[in-house]
Amino acid sequence: MKFIEILGKYIIRFTEELGRILILLCSTVKLIFVPPLDMRGILKQIVEIGIKSLPVVLITAVFTGMVMALQTYTGFKRFNAETMVGFAVALSMTRELGPVLTGLIVAGRAGAAMAAELGTMRVTEQIDALETLATNPVKYLIVPRFISGLIVIPFLVVITDIVGILGGYSVTVGLFGTSSATYWRRTWDYIKLEDIYYGLIKACFFGGCIALISCYKGFYSEGGAEGVGKSTTGAVVVSSMTILISDYFLSAWMFK
Repeated sequence: MKFIEILGKYIIRFTEELGRILILLCSTVKLIFVPPLDMRGILKQIVEIGIKSLPVVLITAVFTGMVMALQTYTGFKRFNAETMVGFAVALSMTRELGPVLTGLIVAGRAGAAMAAELGTMRVTEQIDALETLATNPVKYLIVPRFISGLIVIPFLVVITDIVGILGGYSVTVGLFGTSSATYWRRTWDYIKLEDIYYGLIKACFFGGCIALISCYKGFYSEGGAEGVGKSTTGAVVVSSMTILISDYFLSAWMFK
């Protein structure tokens, strides 16, 4: 009976959190179409989420492409299919690794920052002050971050895909001595446009999830500095799990 009681508490808690997130999502989407739109706030968040995450994204992308080429070449060599390494790297980056790795990196860097910032504002009663001044805190704080997440992550994924493919090229051609023309020809012959834009759809979805979950965790923080720390950790963990779980279902739907 004790186990059932504990399980019931977790189910109720999960249902409540899911309901609050969905309510926040509906409010955010509705307020996007209510003028005025804070363009300065959106541009600021684009810099915070996108440009400041770029160095980590670039390093991750190039070494991911390099290790993909290294492992793929080793495996394909057993079947005399070394010429297909470029296609394998490009397909992996555009479909899966680009969107997922970029989402996880942004969740760990920008998502944590969003949760910590809003959590600090909540525990220091700055959000309550906004409501007192008749300013909608969702419109002022969450909408710019949500829009920026939807915009920035696809652009980061494009950069990740390009840099990852170039990293694979450097290993395949520079280390193993494969023909440069063969690498690019195999890549362009077999990669499809849908592989690229399906990956960008994933990226857009991941960006919205990261912004929404991180803002939710920070917006509803409580318990002082300790609560802010828990909200920040929760934002990263929940965002990362959402990316990994939803990636399977999106892939099953898109690439069936």
